[in-house]
Amino acid sequence: MEQIGDASFWLALGKIIWVNILLSGDNAVVIALAARNLPESQRNKAVFMGSAAAIVMRVVLTVFAVQLLHYPYLKIIGALLLFYIGVQLLVPENDHEGGIKSEGNLLAAIRTILIADLVMSLDNVIAVAAAAESGPPEARLLLLIIGLGLSIPLIIFGSRLLMTVMERFPVIITLGAALLGFVAGEMLVHDEAFESIFHLSGGASTTIIEVAGAVGVVLVGQWLAKRKQRAAAERSAA
Repeated sequence: MEQIGDASFWLALGKIIWVNILLSGDNAVVIALAARNLPESQRNKAVFMGSAAAIVMRVVLTVFAVQLLHYPYLKIIGALLLFYIGVQLLVPENDHEGGIKSEGNLLAAIRTILIADLVMSLDNVIAVAAAAESGPPEARLLLLIIGLGLSIPLIIFGSRLLMTVMERFPVIITLGAALLGFVAGEMLVHDEAFESIFHLSGGASTTIIEVAGAVGVVLVGQWLAKRKQRAAAERSAA
């Protein structure tokens, strides 16, 4: 367990917890919507059991994702997906509530939470797998279990508060998107195929790409957000 004393272990753990919470806002909304018609006595059970089952499923999916990222070119694909996810954080979304059915019994609510989380968790899986890649290789499974495990109470009890804080301080979303862009750049420069083509020497050259990923996500996301807002204003004026 000497890897626990490694600074990269704690840095990767912090990344896993942060990106998982950041990307779980929609999942928290789904949980609340699916359980809202249950009796008060069953509502907390549905939230806890649905969230716990979803986290277990996410750990399994992420372990597979981490293994797949060892193959050439897959980190490049993962980096592009992560860049896209970061950009989407900065673009205003349409309301998701219309597609979520509120369930009236405990098992049906848990099933709805689990299915919805499976459909919506691709971004979490890619981001968490990428964050785990920056930790010690022998500690990645431990990082995933601890990071996602710690995220359970934070998501259940803190997601509403976090969404409120994000609404009040939008810079938190921007910083989170920049972090995903940075991790995307980190993934890109460590792909075997990318390294064999560009022969990066490490150090400053890799840092430049990582920082460029962070800046690129913010610039593209803000440009798309402004474009979407202009289009919405034009439609309302017509």
